[in-house]
Amino acid sequence: MTQPQHVGVIGLGAMGAGIARTLRNRGFHVHVCDVKPGAAEAFAKEGGSAWANPAEVAAAAPVVVSVVVNAAQTEGVLFGDNGAAAAMKPGSTFIMCSTVDPNWSIALEGKLAAQGVHYIDGPISGGAAKAASGQMTMMTSAKPEAYAAANHVLDAMAGKVYRLGDAAGAGSKVKIINQLLAGVHIAVAAEAMALGLREGVDAAALYEVITNSAGNSWMFENRMAHVIAGDYTPLSAVDIFVKDLGLVLDTARASKFPLPLAATAHQMFMQASTAGFAREDDSAVIKIFPGIELPKAKGAA
Repeated sequence: MTQPQHVGVIGLGAMGAGIARTLRNRGFHVHVCDVKPGAAEAFAKEGGSAWANPAEVAAAAPVVVSVVVNAAQTEGVLFGDNGAAAAMKPGSTFIMCSTVDPNWSIALEGKLAAQGVHYIDGPISGGAAKAASGQMTMMTSAKPEAYAAANHVLDAMAGKVYRLGDAAGAGSKVKIINQLLAGVHIAVAAEAMALGLREGVDAAALYEVITNSAGNSWMFENRMAHVIAGDYTPLSAVDIFVKDLGLVLDTARASKFPLPLAATAHQMFMQASTAGFAREDDSAVIKIFPGIELPKAKGAA
């Protein structure tokens, strides 16, 4: 009987937990850790190994997948107390799945290469459900030797793996362009729904019509369903788009490239965040619009 291959997953949030389960279901022995007490142990009860910190995960697995929020958390995973970098053996591979500044990702590739560790710039998209079913999208770029070491993990994690270049940076550039579209689509979907509510249109009827008409988008269909349900449980929080659209604008600003729609959407998410909705689902950006009555969750007073 073939022994399972070992892989590490650091970060068991909505996306990371789905990735870890997918890898386990596809025959890998998955080593996990998370800052949230009990998260790793809960995962390991159904198979896999729970560890206390990234260094222990890196010591146990030749490929480590990092699924944390941003560059600062990734730095902590690698170089903080009990960080993974010091425990990674030459020839091992670090897959970075966060949305980050492309230039930061390029620099990280060089830093890890200096200690003989392969690096894959591999942001992800698709949401928690697709991560859990192995159908998410990965936008990757890496040196050929990094792909050679970890292609089996990439193909097991995701339904679509785009290989966009032979060095870090291209994956992160494509991801922030995706986030530009995602953030603008959510913001304009909220604006459209808010106008409908202001004008007295039935929210459910508006949703039904738009999702069967030319004005629909994946984000309208997905996020406005949260508004209709009155459920702002964060699958992707408002502050994620404060960060991601900020990265988009920083990248464009460096080359003096205008992004008027992205800038407006960023301001909308900033307004929602400062109004107290930072940790709610990103569809809560609709709450910035005045004079509308939002649908309530079932059972809510």
